[in-house]
Amino acid sequence: PYFFVKHPPSSREKEVIQRLNGETSIVEKKDLFSDERKRLTKVELEDPSLLTVASRQLKERWEVHIPYLLSYVYDHNLVFGIPYGLNGETLKPQCKINPKINRIFLEKFVEIKEKDLKKFQMLEEWFLFCSQPIPKIPLDKLGIQANLEYEKIYLGFLLSRVANLPLPVALTNRHVSTWIKSILHFYLRRENILIPRASELRRDEKPRRIPGALTFPPKTGTYFNTVVVDFESLYPSVIDAYNLSYETVNCSHPECRENRVPETNNHVCTVRRGAYSILIGALKDLRIRWFKPLARDDSLSDEERRLADAASRLLKLILVSCYGVTVRIPGLSQPALAETITAYGRYALKQTWSLAERLGLRPLYGDTDSLFLDDPRDELVDLLIRTVKKDLRLDLAIDRVYSVCVLPRAMKAYFGIMKDGTPEVKGATAIKSSSPPFIKKVFMECVRELADVRNWAEFEAAKRSIRRVVDEAIKRLKAGKVPLEDLAYQVKLHEDSAERLVKDEPMHQPYQCAVQLMDSGIKVTRGSIVSFVKVKPFIYGGKKYTVKPLNLVKNVQEVNVEDYVRNLRTALSQVFKPMNISFDEEKKMTLADFI
Repeated sequence: PYFFVKHPPSSREKEVIQRLNGETSIVEKKDLFSDERKRLTKVELEDPSLLTVASRQLKERWEVHIPYLLSYVYDHNLVFGIPYGLNGETLKPQCKINPKINRIFLEKFVEIKEKDLKKFQMLEEWFLFCSQPIPKIPLDKLGIQANLEYEKIYLGFLLSRVANLPLPVALTNRHVSTWIKSILHFYLRRENILIPRASELRRDEKPRRIPGALTFPPKTGTYFNTVVVDFESLYPSVIDAYNLSYETVNCSHPECRENRVPETNNHVCTVRRGAYSILIGALKDLRIRWFKPLARDDSLSDEERRLADAASRLLKLILVSCYGVTVRIPGLSQPALAETITAYGRYALKQTWSLAERLGLRPLYGDTDSLFLDDPRDELVDLLIRTVKKDLRLDLAIDRVYSVCVLPRAMKAYFGIMKDGTPEVKGATAIKSSSPPFIKKVFMECVRELADVRNWAEFEAAKRSIRRVVDEAIKRLKAGKVPLEDLAYQVKLHEDSAERLVKDEPMHQPYQCAVQLMDSGIKVTRGSIVSFVKVKPFIYGGKKYTVKPLNLVKNVQEVNVEDYVRNLRTALSQVFKPMNISFDEEKKMTLADFI
């Protein structure tokens, strides 16, 4: 175990090192930000537990936080999860690859090899490691006391190889930030770059609010043949394409200051390739251009496709976190880098929207990484995709096509019917996880009426059918024919119910339910999921209550039918209002209306 201090160490540092019985030597490491070599004092200790003592007693020290086991593996250029053979006293990797598969890989990534050698080297290494068979070794010999499915073991080995983590850690640790840290630290150590302290990586900036993604408000209405295009892995692609890394954002080179980041005061280095950009770019290409196509390759067996899909999902989990960790995770966060990633994300969507309009396409809605296009011509969509690749260096692709698409006024809420009749719903009140099955079922019945719609005549007929579906559902509800369990809301408690009870304020419905459950002898705590039915108001403990736990409702006569009718109409109106479908009761005419 070891760590570094400045060279020469101060008299106080020498005293601490002496008390720890540390052995010192002089080493040279590269500084991540300046790329200059600097001399440091390396302090080696006999006992790994003394690293904690050193971190408390020495203010300016580096790499004291790297676990001893990982530090040893990094220094000896070893990788967890791959086969090794003993050659004398040296461990040699025993990785083999099918020549045919290797040839396909090289052909697929030849352009990257020519343009971006460092990224290609990481790609090739990870490809080689991930292509190794899973060894048939009893799990208990690897320190794993569990019976696991083969897919989980496969993913454990894959993560172990990609993130260079011990297999037991790869199988149990769900913190993606730990995976990314190990990937970054191994790369820096191998390149002889001093791993910066968390404050240095942050450039001593304090955490601050980072502007998020861009959303273009939807053009409310109903549309036929809506094509949705999206950027494949937008933030990882931006990190790769625009060379975004801890040392490249706001680098010290005067000639780079003209390479401004849109809508910010930041600039990006044009002199050297960034470490984070290389690593995230290689993982992104491995997923999008290797494992994702394999998962759809009909020439492979079902098992091979399933494992390729699992690998793709694992890499996606790392990639979707590559922005978030730069915002809030100590040892990975840097506000300027995070701000630059989202700035380029907004820039990409804004430029693509403008380009679509210039090409004569009709963009309807844009959100973060996707664009909805109204009944576009195929050749114009192809031109948009090619132009985005050429101008923005980003991959745009057709994600899905809706035969019918309904865009309400609300952002991040829409639903569409795919060409095969499959409904896809996002952000609609009707299908929130807490909504009762009754409302969800009515909503999906309404959506199914649109499955075969291809033109306005069929659309008008579907609207009439939808009204009938809702009218029939309300009749069943009023007649008491809807089972109580279909009327139950399910909500997770985020506060302690006992604390809410002592507060002198109206109690929200989930906590009304919780209090009644506790009074009936059922244990309820923060995090519990309660199931309740809206009932006619009653007094309970001196307060007005409007719900009861599902198991305490005796019959349907207790149900507050009007409340359910109102909630059903509100939920459906959010989605169906753009279709000019009203679910309000028709106003009753009186004599005064005719006078």
